[in-house]
Parts: sequence; structure tokens; C-alpha cells
Amino acid sequence: MFELLGVPPQALFGQVLLGLINGSFYAILSLGLAVIFGLLNIINFTHGAQYMMGAFVAWMCLNYLGINYWVALLLAPLVVGATGIAIERLLLKRIAHVDHLYGLLLTFGLALIIQGLFRNEFGSSGLPYQIPAELRGGQNLGFMFMPYYRGWVVVASLVVCLATWFLIEKTKLGAYLRAATENPTLTQAFGINVPLLVTLTYGFGVALAGFAGVLAAPIYSVNPNMGADLIIVVFAVVVIGGMGSILGAIVTGFSLGLIEGLTKVFYPEASATVIFIIMVLVLLVRPAGLFGRAA
Repeated sequence: MFELLGVPPQALFGQVLLGLINGSFYAILSLGLAVIFGLLNIINFTHGAQYMMGAFVAWMCLNYLGINYWVALLLAPLVVGATGIAIERLLLKRIAHVDHLYGLLLTFGLALIIQGLFRNEFGSSGLPYQIPAELRGGQNLGFMFMPYYRGWVVVASLVVCLATWFLIEKTKLGAYLRAATENPTLTQAFGINVPLLVTLTYGFGVALAGFAGVLAAPIYSVNPNMGADLIIVVFAVVVIGGMGSILGAIVTGFSLGLIEGLTKVFYPEASATVIFIIMVLVLLVRPAGLFGRAA
């Protein structure tokens, strides 16, 4: 078996696949954060807890109601998105016109409360969630073994990310959203319900986190801390891509997942910090991020 740069191809491409999977979650979660910040100027620290809620909703659907993975993939984002709408209507709306710091502190506190409630109910140990029968097993590609479910995660994440980008950047609804962000008074004068757009946008961004949680449930153990472990890295991805940049969130998420995976092959000691090192370097050169616009 030949080697690439002194590394067996099975190990190299296996880490590339793992990097793509991590990148899928980075991309879809940072996309949700970018949508919420870019259109609403809310720094949503509850995002990790809402990702965790998506995984738990899928787990509860299966174990309490007998609802399978495919239905949960549609149902969980709706449930998590509905909780996001309630949060926006009851809490975030009241601090919409004050400093961003208040929103950050509020959402951070909510994240701690949600994680505490789930930890109290389910404990800290992980709960298993089976891969759906249709996606079990894998395919030997010669140079690596490709598990079907992991391939599905990458494809599903990419499709959802590109569909979201198209919705916001290329449709009339997206134009309304951007207009409502830049000049809400003028937009409302044209008969557009700006408060409703704001609420639905936050709900949609949160639903993306719930969708990612369902995708993650069969790969990682479903536990109350799964979002807290990921959210700091996702915020770093958003900063690198540019706060509020939809395309930046997608491209940076997948790219940094790949870089992290390759770092585990060639320099494992740096794999836990490589994203943060890149963040520091990017901020030194482009403080607005790779795809961000300078204020």
C-alpha cells in the first residue's frame, strides 16, 4: 500500500472524512449564527443548547413516541424553532434596541438554564441513538471505507447550507429580510410586517441548530453538554468567516473542518487549537473576517 506524505491513505482519507463531518456541523451551526447576527444583530449564545435540544427531541421522538429518524429530521427543527420564536417574542424583543452585550448575556444565561434542565432530567452520560436502517453499513472505496451515514451528513448539510444561502441572497423574501435589517422603518412603510420577519428569522436560525442536532445524534452520544463543547469552536468559525456573512459561514465551516482533520494527521498536538490560531491570524490581517465587510 502506497503512502501519501508518509501517511497511509486509509488514515489520511479517514481523517479527511472526519474533517468534512466536523465541517458539516461547523458550517450549519455557524450559518444559523450568521443568519441571526447578520439579520437581527443578536449574538445568540443559546445556539449550542438549541443544537443539543434538536438531538434530544429526536431521541425522545424515537424512545417515547416511536417516531423514526426521518420524521424527527423534520419535526425536531420545527420544535426547536418554535422554542426560539417563544424566546424572541418573550425576551429578546424587549432588549432589541439596547447594547449587544445584553443579548449576549441573556442568551448565555438561557443556555446555562437549558443545559441544567436537561442535565437534571437525563444526567450527564450520553444516550445512544441508532443510525437509521437505510443508512447502516458503508462502501469500501479502495483507498478508504465510507460509512453511508457519514456521507449522508455531509451531503445533507451542504444542501441545507446552499438552500439557505439561495433563500437569503437570491429571493424576494431574502431581499425583504435584508431591507428590514438595514431600514426597518422604511420597510414597514411599504406594508411589510417587520416584527414578524424578525421573529421568523430567529426561529429559522434556531431551527438550523435543531436540524444539526438530529444529524449529530447517531454519530455522537446525545448528552446535555454536546452543545457547550461545540459552540466556542463555532463562534471562532463565524469570526473567521465574518460575523453575519452567510457565504463566509458555509465556506469557512467546511474548510476549517478539513484543516482540523488534516492537522490531526500531520501534527496532532495542534488539532485542538488550530482553528483558534487561524482566528488570531485572520483578525490580525482582516478584523472583519475573510468574507466580512468592514464597518
